[in-house]
Amino acid sequence: MLLGIEIGGTKLQLVLGNEAAAIAERRRLTVNPALGAPGIRDQIQRALPELIGHRAPSAVGVGFGGPVDWRTGRIARSHQIEGWSEFDLAGWLRELTGAPVVVDNDANVAALGEASRGAGAGCDPVFYATLGSGVGGGLVLGGRIYHGAPPGESELGHVRLDRDGTTLESRCSGWAVDRRIRELNSRKPDGLLARLSAGSVRGEASHLATALQQGDSDARRILDETAAELAFGLSHVTHLFHPAVIILGGGLAQVGEPLRAAVEAALNPWLMEVFRPSPPIRLATLAEDAVTTGALLLAASAVAEGIR
Repeated sequence: MLLGIEIGGTKLQLVLGNEAAAIAERRRLTVNPALGAPGIRDQIQRALPELIGHRAPSAVGVGFGGPVDWRTGRIARSHQIEGWSEFDLAGWLRELTGAPVVVDNDANVAALGEASRGAGAGCDPVFYATLGSGVGGGLVLGGRIYHGAPPGESELGHVRLDRDGTTLESRCSGWAVDRRIRELNSRKPDGLLARLSAGSVRGEASHLATALQQGDSDARRILDETAAELAFGLSHVTHLFHPAVIILGGGLAQVGEPLRAAVEAALNPWLMEVFRPSPPIRLATLAEDAVTTGALLLAASAVAEGIR
């Protein structure tokens, strides 16, 4: 029995599964950011006994929403939840479970899940881009997460789009698209996107797919602008690593085929001729199981490698 954990800024998931990363049981909890990291740890402590009972897992894999030291399992920081900085997450979970623990950044862990059991299965190397509240990336090479020299990661969101320091995350994250739609709504309060998002508790970007389906020209323009900037960032990934496939995941990827097709079309012109056509762009297939599937695979590797 393996335990996989996803710790995000809004969502906490704990799953039990096997070495093939097949999920058998799940607990999905909502995070209250106001309670900080102690609140999330309390949720984990309460959920674990109910989930695992008296069975000790063979290993634990964790995908954490923020930069971590994957070698030690210590958290560098969370950009969304206070109280995680320098916390020894691996050590704490070892005490709770009595099992070896492997911790990595959630984008890396999702990349591993999609590369092994999702849209990238059978491809190598695989690059995964998660488009959520931020923008993250993960590279899987030979079935393993590529980290580079410490503290290197595939920090796609921090790729610069110009010499002024504009980052990909500042233009292509969910909150960046939310901001574009809010700016549009202030100019066109009677527009379709303004009407769809009025009174909604969800981010404005969550209504983009509906507006596109109804043929809204403003939604199309926002999508094309976002896709062009994302493609420019991914052109650097392609020139450096030439992945066999690029996978788009995260909340913004729920826009679906219109986003995928727009990114693929925009990527080709940015590539040197010998690298054309671009690697295929695919949508993630594991949905909310990408991180937990990858976490189970991390746990399986800990068992196989005899990590204590």
